[in-house]
Amino acid sequence: MDTGDTRQYKVWGSSETEEEVDQFQVLEEKVDQLIETIKTLRAERDSYKERFEIQEEKIGDLSEQVEALKGGRDRAKQRIVSLLEKLENIEG
Repeated sequence: MDTGDTRQYKVWGSSETEEEVDQFQVLEEKVDQLIETIKTLRAERDSYKERFEIQEEKIGDLSEQVEALKGGRDRAKQRIVSLLEKLENIEG
């Protein structure tokens, strides 16, 4: 029984035309470009991930510095209040 569909055999047969070879070449070039694009995107992703981690560390360090400065400011306020109270006691 002949189904009449011989196109499949033409593509995979040994009698490839120049046009079919060109189409495979175009497909291969597109696949190669896609692979290069994927590699580039992965490298960019890794770079951004590394930069993000560095920024996270910097934020952590800066947060610690802010807390230390707030603590120093609070201690300075307490000393000033204490000194002002001493001055009030001298005057009074």
